[in-house]
Amino acid sequence: MSQQPDLIGPQPLVIKPATGVTGPRLWVRRLVIWKEPAGEAIRDLTLRLGLNIIWSPDGADDASGGQNDAIGHGSGKTLFCRLIRYCLGEDRFATETQRERIGVAFPNGIVGAEVLLDGVCWAIVRPLGVRRRHMAVPNGNLDEIAAGEGASTGLEPFIDAVDQTILTPALADLVRPRTDGPTWPVALAWLTRDQECRFDDVLDWRSPASDSDSPMPASGREKGPRLEALRAFLMAITQDEQQVRTEVANLDEQRRTLEQEAGHRHWTIERNQARLVSALSLSDQTLPEMPLLLDLMRKTAGEHVNAATQLPAGSKTELDNAREDFEAARAEWMRLDGERIRIEASLPIEERVLSQIKGDLPGLSFSTVEAESQVCPICEVPIDRAIAEKCGLSDKLHDPEICRARWEKRQQEFQEQEQKLTTLRQDKTNVLQQLALAKQAMDQRAARVASIEKARDARETAWYSARRLQDDVERLADLVSTQESATKDLRELTAKLETERNRLGAFRDKQARTFGRMSEKFDPIVRRVVGHDAKSRITLSHNSIDLSVDMGGDRTTAAIESLKVLAFDLAALCLSIEGATRIPAFLLHDSPREADLGLSIYHELFRLVREIEEQADQPLFQYIVTTTTRPPQDLASEPWLRLTLRGAPGNERLLRCDL
Repeated sequence: MSQQPDLIGPQPLVIKPATGVTGPRLWVRRLVIWKEPAGEAIRDLTLRLGLNIIWSPDGADDASGGQNDAIGHGSGKTLFCRLIRYCLGEDRFATETQRERIGVAFPNGIVGAEVLLDGVCWAIVRPLGVRRRHMAVPNGNLDEIAAGEGASTGLEPFIDAVDQTILTPALADLVRPRTDGPTWPVALAWLTRDQECRFDDVLDWRSPASDSDSPMPASGREKGPRLEALRAFLMAITQDEQQVRTEVANLDEQRRTLEQEAGHRHWTIERNQARLVSALSLSDQTLPEMPLLLDLMRKTAGEHVNAATQLPAGSKTELDNAREDFEAARAEWMRLDGERIRIEASLPIEERVLSQIKGDLPGLSFSTVEAESQVCPICEVPIDRAIAEKCGLSDKLHDPEICRARWEKRQQEFQEQEQKLTTLRQDKTNVLQQLALAKQAMDQRAARVASIEKARDARETAWYSARRLQDDVERLADLVSTQESATKDLRELTAKLETERNRLGAFRDKQARTFGRMSEKFDPIVRRVVGHDAKSRITLSHNSIDLSVDMGGDRTTAAIESLKVLAFDLAALCLSIEGATRIPAFLLHDSPREADLGLSIYHELFRLVREIEEQADQPLFQYIVTTTTRPPQDLASEPWLRLTLRGAPGNERLLRCDL
């Protein structure tokens, strides 16, 4: 890297540190994990400037006495990265399930870090269990703050300091419209990518599987906001461009809304037009185009209204008279029906009375005969004999006259009752005849009322239908007019949108220099790890950043895609060293080899980072990387190898226990 640049061939990686820069503006010097605030530390790890390797060897790679059958996974590498992110301001340090397990194992556990920000050491302490004490103290003593019981300050002082000193409020204004909060968590998401994203895309920073709860635009499906944030961090976007971009987004949204409304309106117009053509009986003739078709529809609808007004309809007086006649006929029918009911109810009663009288007549007749020839009721001797023999007991005799009068009276009552019953039966016959005639008259009058009402309803229905057709034609005319106006507005809006997009294109052309500088770093990094014949570049498109690697053709394998992302991050790191970005020269990569990188490429990345260290008297950046694959032999020791973790036994894991 110390060779003279070849102005004809590919250029080497050249880094020109910014004047006065002696180290990264933000880096992590120390990470400590305590089971109890005042207890002995579970882990107390010192980190360095430059390359920091956290290694969890597989059994085959472990030549230092570890279990040969142990795997490098499950040792706590990702948790280590998440704890650093947690101390740098991220809300969560693990998934919910893992947080619960750690909280049960370490209810009073805390994690702390010494973070250097522009030379000021911030002591940061955050809980792992049930405690709710979050501390961020500038120029503080980490061990004293962790063991003390001071009031919680929260992480806001540290985050605000990063926003104010490194990112600056001007840059925050470019990012915050989409984040509604501090800017540092968004930049942190880029600098400390989730392992779950697998380095698949330069704009994939946070995976939903990590449960990091990072703010927009660091997470989410839309990559456009992340592209704008990344450009802001690279100082490749201005406030003017942001305003134009916002205007373009608003215009594009208006255009989509107008197109959707126009499409729906067009469908409504076609449907209503087809319905009106059928309703107005115009389908059997050749129809003109709009707007002449509207004139034809108006004329035909008017003819329908005129035809409806010519239909016969009874007057109100005629209908009222018909209803009065019907009510009179119905009242007469009801009166006769009531009389029928009365007679039918009386007949059984009178028949029982007649039957009772008829039953009394034989007894009265016998009493009369017996009174005329009486027998003593005591001795049963004829009265004339009893009188002749002078019987002293039979002195109470029936009066024949009274018995005869009683019999004659009862017989007269029988005749009268029989005549009454005969009269009732005749009345019933007459009432039934009159009732039938009354029912016929009532039905005739009801039919007349119904006929008049039907004619009136038919006329009103026809008239209202014709009027509705007229209204529908006018509504169709309004829709057509609105559609024409919307089409005009859409053309004007599209023209304005195209103009604003051309302005955006001009802004992108102005920012080409920034991405040209990125390519000046990106291309040598790629060639350094895959071969000098490779050609690579970074280009900014309308809604993405395109990374291309040409090795006898554009390569898009999984390994090359991962390499592109890693090389892009390292290129940004180089620009940060040169002071050409608004992010610190800090980078954290969690197990990049698991993103399908080849071993030779993987080792070259480590060596490249070590060579970047040599650009100054001391490293001007901090790069923390975790790995399961063994690092290159010359880097698998101090000072670069900072920590070795193992998946088994439990005391070799990050938290020195199995959860």
